[in-house]
Amino acid sequence: MGEEVALRVRNLRVGFGMADPVVRGVSFEIAPGECLAIVGESGSGKSVTARSLLGLAGSNARVSADRLELVGHSVLGLTEPAWQARRGKDVGLVLQDALVSLDPLRPIGREIADSLRLHTGLGASARAARVLELLDAVGLPDPEMQVQKLSGQLSGGERQRALIAAAIALNPPLLIADEPTTALDVTVQAQILALLERITGAGTALLLISHDLAVVSRIAHRVAVMHDGVLVETGRTERVLGSPGHQQTRRMVAAIPADKPRGTRLSAADTPDPPSIPSTPRRPDTAIDSVPEIPPNNTVVLEAIGLSKSFRRPDGTRQLAVDTVSFALPRGSTLGIVGESGSGKTTTARLLLALLTPEHGEVRVFGQPWSTASEKTRRALRPGVGAIYQDALGSFDPRWSVAEILSDALGLGRQRRAPQTTARLTTLLDEVGLAATVLPRRPLELSGGQRQRVGIARALAGKPQILICDEPVSSLDVTVQAQVLDLLDDLQRERGLSLVFISHDLGVVAHVSDQIAVMRAGRSVELGPAARVFAEPQHPYSAQLLAAVPRLSV
Repeated sequence: MGEEVALRVRNLRVGFGMADPVVRGVSFEIAPGECLAIVGESGSGKSVTARSLLGLAGSNARVSADRLELVGHSVLGLTEPAWQARRGKDVGLVLQDALVSLDPLRPIGREIADSLRLHTGLGASARAARVLELLDAVGLPDPEMQVQKLSGQLSGGERQRALIAAAIALNPPLLIADEPTTALDVTVQAQILALLERITGAGTALLLISHDLAVVSRIAHRVAVMHDGVLVETGRTERVLGSPGHQQTRRMVAAIPADKPRGTRLSAADTPDPPSIPSTPRRPDTAIDSVPEIPPNNTVVLEAIGLSKSFRRPDGTRQLAVDTVSFALPRGSTLGIVGESGSGKTTTARLLLALLTPEHGEVRVFGQPWSTASEKTRRALRPGVGAIYQDALGSFDPRWSVAEILSDALGLGRQRRAPQTTARLTTLLDEVGLAATVLPRRPLELSGGQRQRVGIARALAGKPQILICDEPVSSLDVTVQAQVLDLLDDLQRERGLSLVFISHDLGVVAHVSDQIAVMRAGRSVELGPAARVFAEPQHPYSAQLLAAVPRLSV
């Protein structure tokens, strides 16, 4: 690679307290203008490695290395004041959650100008001009207006651009981006990736931390695969992802859902699941609000008929969140609903669950009135309709054990632990591929994949025929996501479940769906068979979404 490197790491080891190291002997280099991606599952050590390179591993961290150099200068053993002098100047950091990373009480202009004030001799007017220049460089529209906004007044993509602007304000030779696009819609994600490509093209070294191999294949020059604190495979992107040599890399590549036909298993059959997550046993009319034709022998179990819902804005005006949306869901099939943030997907889900009342239109379940029925009438039908949410941890009471969560879902109360109750709970866990040993554990003691499986078990407790899944896998690593998607596919075939699957990840939706509804600004702009919508989108917005989907390209 030559002697000119932005970052040189030799035999990095990181541990916490008296526990065994979580990063064990990691070594790599990054040259100016190069992007190295470190990929791996949660708990593999990716983020700990990144934070150690910035002196942010934590006060109880034990960090050691044979060499740890930023632009030729050792940073081993630096004091916190010395690190503060280097952060921003020698290395910038972009995190996944820009809303948390930015100060919610200060305008983004002041946030970005801070590093200029601390590290340069620029006067106030020169700093203000530089902030506008940076916001323009990262593609934030109308910088003069945006500079005065608080982070909470910006969209997710705008916040991420502002965070990148702050990270590159001092032109650091190295930028570390830890899952910078995971929470973003596909079109915004494409814009952020293009921005990162421009930054590396201008000579900045980029360390990208990600579990999304499709994203990595687009912008990374080299890939390092991390597993259990060790780099198990490193090389040029096209070689590592195109012809993976290590079992963990093959497992991750096989788990990518994009371009995998409906029904294809994503969990690698020739590799065991991680110990913490046991394996599972066993052209239509494109007019707005059109309802697809259902074969006459297919029973429609869920109908949305002209649904509309608005919300009052702070200024007193109303925003139409869902606008005359209609569709029909046949028994045993999956309807995928896609669209950007703010398109009305989640509001639609809440209308389907009767958690919100539509202002116009209605929802019918099993051919009976649902949204217009009284709650007493709905109560008899509710066991037939289940829900799986994105944030399984947030949907649980953290004080309850798994046994209490599932007992409550079964209507048995939290404390009733008769032998027959334990047997029912064990059967429910077995159905989602979990052992009975998790029953006494609380949500925080479970992995992300385990929590989502408990969420699915809770949804199945009432033996529903319909499941409303709102971003059920968006927070999961690709291999854990694969296990959950395979589990849902198994359960659908075994139980004849009908699914509404809401996501901004078009690769996932394409893999699981029979029909697709594309939503924009509250309206269903395209509705039809998944294969047709993805192969020949009829609406310009659908085509725009599909064009932005990152695919594994090696």
